[in-house]
Amino acid sequence: MKFELVKLSYAVSDLEPVISRQTVEFHHGKHLQTYVNNLNNLIQGTKFEDAGLEIIVRESEGAMFNNAGQVLNHNLYFTQFSPAGGGEPSGKLSAAINAAWGSSDNFRKEFEAAGVSLFGSGWVWLAKDRDGKLSIVREANAGNPVTKGLTPLLGFDVWEHAYYLDYQNRRVDHLKDLWKIVDWTAVGNRY
Repeated sequence: MKFELVKLSYAVSDLEPVISRQTVEFHHGKHLQTYVNNLNNLIQGTKFEDAGLEIIVRESEGAMFNNAGQVLNHNLYFTQFSPAGGGEPSGKLSAAINAAWGSSDNFRKEFEAAGVSLFGSGWVWLAKDRDGKLSIVREANAGNPVTKGLTPLLGFDVWEHAYYLDYQNRRVDHLKDLWKIVDWTAVGNRY
């Protein structure tokens, strides 16, 4: 199987001012493309040559895990945003968030706190277990909740390349602004 760069459903400048055109061009077009290229090279001639992305993330290690994890993470990341995003979750996802955190405001505060407190590089995820129970999961580097048997629903990238051109060292501001472009329909469909 050959992996390809995930296609954006929006133009590279459509997420401005939250994520600038320049950041999308570097983050998607360069960083993610490098992970895709590396993964395609690494799986050649291995047991993962025809495996799906989640299987590779669950079962590999080292460089293969890091590149597969980053491809999976970024595929989820770039497909969870919309220039018409923002607002509130609805339906079953909203009910599950309210059951776990009392309100979407409380969820957002805890999610942001998890992202701000993650030392170094990584991801903060909203994930569900097999029963639909939600949790906030912090993962260092290329980590993804699938390695814990969870399904990732929403992920914020806290690697500096995700926000440094637009926010410099202000990770907290970046995390707060991302809510303005979250496509809750896409996230809800993952639930």
